[in-house]
Amino acid sequence: MTPAEDFTGVWVTADGHIRHELLPNGRYVEARGTRERAYEGRYEINGTHIEYWDDTGFTADGNFVDGVLYHAGMVLRR
Repeated sequence: MTPAEDFTGVWVTADGHIRHELLPNGRYVEARGTRERAYEGRYEINGTHIEYWDDTGFTADGNFVDGVLYHAGMVLRR
């Protein structure tokens, strides 16, 4: 298993429109276009699987595969 700390940092779609910042304290901030704090919440990583809980109650998940984050139909890279 890979430590969750290996996944902290900023993950970005190829067009730069979506940006996920995974903070080391288990929180995330998602930017969309010019909205720097479009979504915020907490996350947990188990192995290469990530679960998100947005502060508004929205939930989502994703997987890290070969240095790429696949989340809700998006492909994000560091």
